[in-house]
Amino acid sequence: MMEVEGIYTEVFECSERKEASAEADPGMLSSTLSLAPLLESSPSVHRSQPIRITSNRMKGSDSYSSSVPSIPNPFPELCSLAKSPLLISSLPPESSQKHLIKVYGEDNNCKSVWVSRRATAREVCHLLVHQAHCSDQESWALFEHHPALALERCLEDHEVVLEVQATWSLKGDTRLTFCKNYAKYEFFRNPTLFFPESMISDSADVSKGMTSSELIQNLLRSGTCPEIQGFLHMKEPSRKAWKKVYFFLRRSGLYSSTKGSSKEPRHLQCVADLDNLNVYSVVNSRKLYGAPTDFSFCIKPSRNPTRVQDLKVLCAENEQTRTCWTSAFRLFKHGKQLQSNYQLSKSTPRSLESSAPTDLKAESSLVAMDFSGKAGGRVIQNPTEAQTVGMEEGQAWRKREALRCSLPTVNSAARPSSIHKSQPWFHGGVSRKEAERLIEKQGLVDGMFLIRGSQQHEQCFVLSLCFQLKAKHYLVIPFEKGGRKYYTIDDGVTLFIDLLQLVEFHQINKGILPVCLKHPCVCVTL
Repeated sequence: MMEVEGIYTEVFECSERKEASAEADPGMLSSTLSLAPLLESSPSVHRSQPIRITSNRMKGSDSYSSSVPSIPNPFPELCSLAKSPLLISSLPPESSQKHLIKVYGEDNNCKSVWVSRRATAREVCHLLVHQAHCSDQESWALFEHHPALALERCLEDHEVVLEVQATWSLKGDTRLTFCKNYAKYEFFRNPTLFFPESMISDSADVSKGMTSSELIQNLLRSGTCPEIQGFLHMKEPSRKAWKKVYFFLRRSGLYSSTKGSSKEPRHLQCVADLDNLNVYSVVNSRKLYGAPTDFSFCIKPSRNPTRVQDLKVLCAENEQTRTCWTSAFRLFKHGKQLQSNYQLSKSTPRSLESSAPTDLKAESSLVAMDFSGKAGGRVIQNPTEAQTVGMEEGQAWRKREALRCSLPTVNSAARPSSIHKSQPWFHGGVSRKEAERLIEKQGLVDGMFLIRGSQQHEQCFVLSLCFQLKAKHYLVIPFEKGGRKYYTIDDGVTLFIDLLQLVEFHQINKGILPVCLKHPCVCVTL
């Protein structure tokens, strides 16, 4: 009974409070479901006030944090930037002007690089050379590659990479490739090979008593190009047939003659304007475009996304003719800029060495020493002398080991059969066709070479060499003499203890080769 009375007492007091509030506010008895808005001036209302948190609060100010217990960090090692599992190179730089681009190597592996908004192809190549630790710093280039259309071209050193990417289609598979290109400025060194006399227009100043070679050299020094003329195969629009047409390449554009090889203005038809186009090489043009030969190139607008209907595919009779046309396109479009790019490329190795990052220069902690004197060892401070001494010591050690291991009493497993595998010019067991493709892509310059394993002859190798825009192949066979094993390419007349000595010999002496070995065909891994 006591509990029941207590309950009744609480209910009675609650009813009395309701009656008192009803007398104060008669509107509350009309409906128990309606809520009247509260007045801010009502003294009986108490709200919780928001706490203003300032963004620039000073460290150590604990206005309200003292009442909140501190929660320990269960993973303190993840908060340290030095111990973070994320790669520092994968983080965006502090500057908002940096952009991320993706560059592929010839092994189809890609690398993401942060570059500035106005970074040129030359600057990106220098960055990739340092990051990939390339021993050779010359003749590297960026290629624009369209796999679906089988088109590729070498970016000029002054071109802005982001502006080139802005012309690509978002749905396409266009990519940038980092590789060698020895022929980028070869027409400045050997102009008569790239511009044969038969393709120079008759309107040139030959009548002034100048030979064609002198004319070409004078024009190249001034940053211009002679007018080029000749027959090319052109694919007719909306048809699969190819038609042989006579073309003229002038400063104002590319023209075709509607009547044989006539140069009269009424017979000339403008095909393309040089200011708004780029020239590309076509890979496997016979299969994809039905071209009569493999020496095809393509011109397309440079400011629009690549469309098949915008392509003008032209086909030459041989590689020299195609190289002449594509080189003339570049000279007419860029003019003196190519000449300045060429002059700058000749000073690239020295500038790269002086502008190398400090962390790259300080990586080596070894000191070159010379112990040939009687007074003890001395530190070699000259970098050139240290490099020369290192090469001499390496060659002397290699010759001693190669002669020892070439004896028939030595086990075959101990022979230095893999000494050539670490060289940049060795490409394993690539096929003949793939070797020709690599040489063609890196420039078709006289003296460019690679060595690969023979697929037809066991324990033999093949030396692939470029000469006069063509790839030649020479079989390297093992040869035994006096109980020792050697290598030879001339049926035993000249013997070499290994492939490295063979390459070093032919870099100085031609032997049976048409030209000395000059430029190794290199594939770098990014």
